[in-house]
This record gives sequence, structure tokens and C-alpha cells, in this order.
Amino acid sequence: MPAADSKEKTNVLKKSLACAAALICLTALPLSAGETPRPNNAYLYIGWPRDGQVITEQPFRVWFGLRHFGIAPAGIEKPNTGHHHLIIDAPTPPASEEIPSDKNHLHFGAGQSEVMLELPPGRHTLQLVMGDHDHVPHSPPLVSKRVTITVK
Repeated sequence: MPAADSKEKTNVLKKSLACAAALICLTALPLSAGETPRPNNAYLYIGWPRDGQVITEQPFRVWFGLRHFGIAPAGIEKPNTGHHHLIIDAPTPPASEEIPSDKNHLHFGAGQSEVMLELPPGRHTLQLVMGDHDHVPHSPPLVSKRVTITVK
């Protein structure tokens, strides 16, 4: 039995060392996605167009509203700030991942708070998501209500 005891102690030591090495590696990594904090009273909204609005002229202006939170350009890490992302006809992106940049996910990394938009005729949804300096939603995510519009 002494040989088995020694083998068991060696296995426990190996597992302990492996866990310690993994912990050291994990603590050396930067914050994972979605960990930039934001105040709980921050509020994000689309000021215009309103939900149910019928758009008859194009391009049309979409303006963004924000309370109890600041705007900073992408790449600038400053507490309680971020920049807008307009989500068009797409689901809210996952909170733990970088917000995509494509025709359905418009980035306003220079700190813009409005855009002139042109959409094809039909029904469309618009939603804002604030992103941190790396285009990742804050924790908890700061997301506007989804607005549905009809373009004639």
C-alpha cells in the first residue's frame, strides 16, 4: 500500500500544480468581454424616430439620447463612458462579445449622437447599444428599447 499512497500524493501534487498554473494564466489576461461597468441609472434611448413612426422622406435623421452616462470615442478608456451602436433589423448582440460592424450594426466610434439613414421601403427595427472602448457592451448592457418604423 505505501507505493499506492505515494502515487496518489504525486497525482494530487500534479493536479494542484496544473490548477495553480491555470490560475496564474487567467489572472494575467485582461478583463473578459462585457466587464466594463456602467452606472445603474444610465438610460439610452432613440429620440427620433418614435416607435410606430411612418417615414416618408429619405434620408431621415435618427438621433440618440443618453442620460447619466458619457460619450467617448472608441479606443478611449474612461469610466462611465462609451459610444453608440445602432442595430438595424437584427437581434440585440450578445453582451459578452464585441458588437459586429456591418450593415445591420452601425458603429459611431467618433462619439456621434445622430445619423442620416436611408432604408428600403418596409418595416424596420432600430435599437441602440452602448459599447465600451473595445465595442463590447457594458456590464450590465446599456440598451435602448427597440423602435419599429415603416419606411414608405
